[in-house]
Amino acid sequence: MLEIFLFALAMMYSPGPVNMLSLFAGVSDYGWRALRFCAGVGVAMCLLFIVTGYLGSSFMTEALQGVAALAGGSYIAYLALKIIKASFQVQKANNTPQNLTFVAGFLMQLTNPKAMVAVLPIVTVQFPNAHVEGAMILLMSMMLGAMAGGAPASYFVAGNRLKQAVLNPTIMSWLQRVMGVMLLFLAVEFLISGLSMLAQGDNLLSKLAVKV
Repeated sequence: MLEIFLFALAMMYSPGPVNMLSLFAGVSDYGWRALRFCAGVGVAMCLLFIVTGYLGSSFMTEALQGVAALAGGSYIAYLALKIIKASFQVQKANNTPQNLTFVAGFLMQLTNPKAMVAVLPIVTVQFPNAHVEGAMILLMSMMLGAMAGGAPASYFVAGNRLKQAVLNPTIMSWLQRVMGVMLLFLAVEFLISGLSMLAQGDNLLSKLAVKV
C-alpha cells in the first residue's frame, strides 16, 4: 500500500503545468481563490482513479488519450499566451490571467497526459498487488485525489511565501514571460504526444481491420 502513495507522491508533486500555474499564482499574489483551482485538480484525479479503477484501463485507448492530450495542450497554450500578453501590460499585484477556477483545474487535469501516466500504473499494477478492490477503490481514489489537489496547493503556498521577493513590476513582467514560454513548450509537448497517440490508435485500428 505504501508503494502506491510513494509513486503518486513522486508523480503528482513533480513540476508540471498545473503545479507551475499554482506556483505562479502564489508569487503573483493572486489570492486564496487559487485553491478552488487546486480543488478542481483533486476532483479530476479522483474521478480518473474511480472510472479507471472500476471500468478497467481498456477504455482509455491511445486515440482517447491522444484527443485528451490535444485538448490539454491547446488549453495550456491559451493560458501561456494570456500570461505573456499580461506581461506587457501595466503590472498590478494580481496581474494573473483570471482563469484559475475550479472548472479550469478540473478540465486541465482531466486532459493532462501526465495524469494518466500516474493513474494507469497505479490502477493496473499496484491496486491488484495491494488487493485494492470493491469499496477500497473508491476510498483509495478519494485519498489519491486529495493528494493530487494538495500538490498545486503546496506550490501555491510556496509561491505565496516568496512573493515579497519578486513583486517588483520589472521582475514580475519577466517572470510572466518565462512562465508563458515554459507553458508553451509544455503545450507543444502535449500536442506532439496527442498526435502520436492518435497515430498509434489509427495504426491499431488498421491492423484489426486487416485481421477481420
